[in-house]
Amino acid sequence: MKIKDVLVENPICLAPMAGVADRAFRELCVEYGAGYTVSEMVSSKGLTLGDRKSAELLSLGKNENPAAVQIFGDDPEIMAEAAVKCLEFNPQVIDINMGCPAPKVAMNGGGASLMKNPSLAGEIVKAVSSAVDIPITVKIRKGWDDESVNAVKMAEIAEKNGAAAITVHGRTRTQMYSGKVDYDIIADVKRAVGIPVIGNGDIVDEQSAAIMLERTNCDAIMIGRGALGNPWIFRRINAYLTECRVLPDVSVNEKMLVMLRHIKTLIEYKGEYTGIREARHHAGYYTKGLHGGASYRRLLSQLENYEQLEEIAFNIAKENS
Repeated sequence: MKIKDVLVENPICLAPMAGVADRAFRELCVEYGAGYTVSEMVSSKGLTLGDRKSAELLSLGKNENPAAVQIFGDDPEIMAEAAVKCLEFNPQVIDINMGCPAPKVAMNGGGASLMKNPSLAGEIVKAVSSAVDIPITVKIRKGWDDESVNAVKMAEIAEKNGAAAITVHGRTRTQMYSGKVDYDIIADVKRAVGIPVIGNGDIVDEQSAAIMLERTNCDAIMIGRGALGNPWIFRRINAYLTECRVLPDVSVNEKMLVMLRHIKTLIEYKGEYTGIREARHHAGYYTKGLHGGASYRRLLSQLENYEQLEEIAFNIAKENS
């Protein structure tokens, strides 16, 4: 897939999940086969006002290439200014979030609320694409609700105003993450535009990845929740799609070793206080489905230091061996 002049050799992408897809997790996913990553979303207003948290969110790892940073907002001028500031972090692409369903974003004019205002969405894409010389992409949803399904119209407007690719999550904003993804709407978008289309939603394993590609004819797939506590999903999907191989399940021992390495990197980037508190969330995903997982997650929710995590990981591996 080519996003304008940016070549994405491996079109298996990691979604920009707020509070999860930080630098440490993205780097791990790249190591396991993610071919393209997108940063956590950053407020355009916060970025233009010099918010330090924004700079942390936009920092890309050395092995993230190609990679995009993502911004959100509802003011074309501020979005354009934020896009220029994004260039300081050397992304290959800037992505505009028009699909986030979270109330604190969607109820304040940004994210999925732009699905209700296609003309403003077009102005934002035009302002951002005119402000920088790297490709601009847009992430949208099926629509705001079932009575206003307009992903095709939004995609056409985005392309007309300078977008170089578009990601479509096949659910409406009111669905949030419930129900099933609509492959047909993604296929409709693919037929309607001439730019690459990335399919997103319900990709949790090799089979669902293949179904997304077959049902939609999309140029790439984007994995979100399916990668949580499961970075090797990229390795498995790559093997399945390129070599028709189904890799064996990851051992519990490997899961625990990867979890520890992930959290260690997280602490390195954010310090132990923040890293350990965020580790509680990540560790819960790594232990999902394991024997004794519920009791261990209760312990993990009270985690105070890395040594405690090592002890819990050792006990989990021993109990599940």
